[in-house]
Amino acid sequence: MGMDLSNAASRRRQAPPVVSFGTDVRVAVVDDNVLFRQMLTSTLRAVSGIIVTAECASVADARERVLPGLVDLVVMDIALSDGNGVSLGISLQRRDPRLRILLLSAHNAMDLLLDLPENIRDRWSYLSKNSSTSVNTLVSTIERTMAGRSVLDPFLLERTAPRAGTAVSRLSKRRYEVLKLVAQGMSNAGIAEELGITDKSVQNHINTIYADLGIDPDRSSNPRVLATLRMLEESGSLID
Repeated sequence: MGMDLSNAASRRRQAPPVVSFGTDVRVAVVDDNVLFRQMLTSTLRAVSGIIVTAECASVADARERVLPGLVDLVVMDIALSDGNGVSLGISLQRRDPRLRILLLSAHNAMDLLLDLPENIRDRWSYLSKNSSTSVNTLVSTIERTMAGRSVLDPFLLERTAPRAGTAVSRLSKRRYEVLKLVAQGMSNAGIAEELGITDKSVQNHINTIYADLGIDPDRSSNPRVLATLRMLEESGSLID
């Protein structure tokens, strides 16, 4: 999947949203593509509530400039000229356990999140580079990631379907819709508004999803992340 940089400029000219996380979010951008990195940095700097504290072109650069306590979230490409974004993210989080990671890729690489250590999965999200050029998608993903949700690319999720014989495939159509919105990092209230149902109905659906997928919400610190990863694990792309 290539980057649609031709539309990026027109998107940046639109009035950007405001991050409503409650405090300024300090973001570092890591990408070895100069044009894309500058475009992404410019987009983020135009958003009220986001402070870009570092712009890095490599793994080595990020290790020097993404320092504990100075960055809240790193937006980074998976494929860097001198290393791998996933490995970099894990090493940065070892130095700063509060750090959040938003991975970007020109290709569908969502399944990389399945290989993350269990104790850090709720601090990682994934967007395709095409989706990241949409300021609304980018900002909402940053907000949801900062809120402790693991967000998957909504564009790519629409092009996946559960594999036959899996627990996810046995969910009802409505519960699968709810699960996809959970995987986009949406709150119960957001899901209710999207589907035109009550918050209580959403919670009932989510509780049933947990039961159907064998997830014990009382024993998991973040069952929504487990449900998201289970969906990712048991789904396949509809794109050849």
